[in-house]
Amino acid sequence: MNLTPPSNVRQRLERLKSNLSGVIQGKGECIDILLVAVLAGGSVLMDDVPGVGKTTLAKALANSIDLSFQRVQFTPDLLPSDILGSSIYNPVDGNFQFRRGPIFCNVLLADEINRASPRTQSALLEAMSESQATIDGVCHPLHAPFFVLATQNPIDFHGTYPLPEAQLDRFLIQLHLGYPDLDDEVNILFSQSLSHPVDDLQPVLSQEELLSLQEIVTHVHVERNVAEYIVRIVQESRTDSRLKLGVSPRGSLMLFRAAQATAYQAGRDFVLPDDVQKVAPYVLPHRVVLTSKAKYGSASRGEVVQSLLERVDVPV
Repeated sequence: MNLTPPSNVRQRLERLKSNLSGVIQGKGECIDILLVAVLAGGSVLMDDVPGVGKTTLAKALANSIDLSFQRVQFTPDLLPSDILGSSIYNPVDGNFQFRRGPIFCNVLLADEINRASPRTQSALLEAMSESQATIDGVCHPLHAPFFVLATQNPIDFHGTYPLPEAQLDRFLIQLHLGYPDLDDEVNILFSQSLSHPVDDLQPVLSQEELLSLQEIVTHVHVERNVAEYIVRIVQESRTDSRLKLGVSPRGSLMLFRAAQATAYQAGRDFVLPDDVQKVAPYVLPHRVVLTSKAKYGSASRGEVVQSLLERVDVPV
């Protein structure tokens, strides 16, 4: 397959990055990783304190791609039917008619996802892994492409529910934006003095172009020794004494796809071990669970993943 799309598509990809950089300033690396997830067709979990731009970044991405977009504000009283849809009784003909919920879109912004109950959070599991939703025994395919952009506040904040491991495992990438530095924060003040820059964004990439790019990414070449490198990292996590839960085979697949997207974003049609090392800190930490001893010994999941990368031999 030809891995070189029309030049205008590559230019539009750069314009997409420019769009996001104009809204979220000083976060170039986070934007690069977000675009890796978009090219790989995976969902993104943005985990950080309130007010750093998580929702703004998600809206900027949705506004920059010509895709259908829905936003759901997750609250403790939100029900699964509020996301998936429900059957409504029609008194005219005496039948029930299915009314689709907001999940039937291309981009679903799940804002403050960990403020909803685990029962409601689980409504996204099938959609995120299989791009379909089974409602009242009927399977409904979702639009392609489909991905979830979820934001969450730190789990020790009031009124939050930790996401279950099965749901965390379905997110390709977890991002932490962090606070901007002084100059970037001053620029933010001036850029929003009259209007919000996200309101002026126009789509720079069509649905067909994005699907074409995602198809191209799946054909980026991966040498067998690089694939073995990915699996060795994952297997190392399953034997690490600091972890009671290592990375699943789904994690291997997602790291594989993210490395392909990273290589393509760098302008290559083959994956290097450097690509794996670049995205592993974003793909793996949220898939592992620390033991109580490691957790209370001040170890972090990011540090454990970094040590795994340092222990596993890099293929030449």
